[in-house]
Amino acid sequence: MNFSWTLGLIILSQQVIMPGSLVITNNSVPISVANRTTLSMHLPTLPILDTKKLKKFMDDIDQHVTKNPKNAIIDKNGNIIPEQIGYRLSREVFTENIFSYYFNNGSSTLEVPLLAIYPRVDSELLGNIRDEKIGEYVTFFNSNNKERKNNIYLAAKAINNYVLFPGEIFSFNKVVGERTAGKGYMPATVIVNGEFSEDFGGGICQVSSTLFNAVDNAGLKVVQRNSHSREVSYVPPKRDATVSWNGPDLIFKNDYNQPILILTKSIENKLITEIYSSDVITYSPKKVPYLPYGIHPPK
Repeated sequence: MNFSWTLGLIILSQQVIMPGSLVITNNSVPISVANRTTLSMHLPTLPILDTKKLKKFMDDIDQHVTKNPKNAIIDKNGNIIPEQIGYRLSREVFTENIFSYYFNNGSSTLEVPLLAIYPRVDSELLGNIRDEKIGEYVTFFNSNNKERKNNIYLAAKAINNYVLFPGEIFSFNKVVGERTAGKGYMPATVIVNGEFSEDFGGGICQVSSTLFNAVDNAGLKVVQRNSHSREVSYVPPKRDATVSWNGPDLIFKNDYNQPILILTKSIENKLITEIYSSDVITYSPKKVPYLPYGIHPPK
């Protein structure tokens, strides 16, 4: 146990024994202490609750207890990993309890009231939309290029297990996010204005291009897609989808009446994107072209 944590516990224990304190607990463990003075406006005669102080107090508690939900996912072996319910502070109930404490004498203990946050995708839904493969595409890359391979893996992981509900729009840039060193992306070759250069996230356009061809194969509506300023080695001409943060994006819409599931993985030198949905979906697949057999990226 480090010094700062120990000091925090000492301070908290001293606050708990102060008369008139309100001890906030989570799972019966004290996490914060307040009193009428710390929650009041600075007026000499009347006890008036300061709403700004209360909001700040609730924000601090909420930050401590909030747990984000996790969607159910399919692991690399095809097994469904169940969802996890999240929690946040129930501000309405908490405020009522604060008022009850504030206008009554004496000390009090308050177990944090929580609201459940349910994930968008649970095991039942995931089980229903993994039945029918409605689109797929495969591309190849040089697995000896470690920087590019790393970037492809990270971007593929970001879109893997993504569920797009009917009527929703998928934005590659929004889902994958900014490609930075802090997220593990490395400098690799990119194409800018027809010329090769180096930038963080080089190689992720192969992920967006593979995804584009898979969703096009599934007959989904492509809203925005741009080709590079020169041909690439992993898809046929004009079948690529260049993406850049604050620049070109790959955007498509699920105009079917069932959710779709995107599964993407990189295995050795192969990038695979599959689109699944419910077995009751009515869809209109399209035939998409591949490079001639035997063509691989240059070594």
